Amino acid sequence: MFSGTQFSLYPMTAEFVPAILRGIAALDAYKDQVRRETDDLSTLMVGPPDTIVRAMRDAFIATASKGDHVVLSATLSRGCPGESDDPICTAEAIPPMKEGEDLVASSLARYAPGKLSGLKASAQISLYPLGTEAHMARIGACIDFLKRAKVFDRSKNFCTKLRGDAAEVFAAIERSYLDFAPANAHVVLTITVSANSPSGS
Repeated sequence: MFSGTQFSLYPMTAEFVPAILRGIAALDAYKDQVRRETDDLSTLMVGPPDTIVRAMRDAFIATASKGDHVVLSATLSRGCPGESDDPICTAEAIPPMKEGEDLVASSLARYAPGKLSGLKASAQISLYPLGTEAHMARIGACIDFLKRAKVFDRSKNFCTKLRGDAAEVFAAIERSYLDFAPANAHVVLTITVSANSPSGS
């Protein structure tokens, strides 16, 4: 299976270069687990689907750590039939959901924000479980999970808004990406995450 993300960091500060470099440096902790390339537009990470979400989380928190308004924009994809399988993407520790399993209950059991970061974040996400039957039921189950995980803020056109500690928000994004389509399905998730916004909403 191929799993990866293209993401971009946007620090709203005159010191945007050091801020972005802090985020990119945070990815060094994952250098043996992901393949990555950075250019003038974005950073590509290819690797296990849970790992790429956690690496993005750490990059986002590091970039926003000085209190500046920071936005992360990303597209995540797994199982794309147009990409060759890559051994680095194997995630042996993540058992796939079983057919007929209660997606919401199982996802809640796997939801693990860990230590809170102290950084409040808001996000909007859109899930696309491509080529799967009853895709709207899967999206609805994901939204139900987000509500029960207590990160749901509100529904918006074309997306769902989340709010919480950055660790909670990214843990919910991880589960949304992994749990609401079969393990071999093509899944796309688009996310925008913001912290320290002067608007506060």
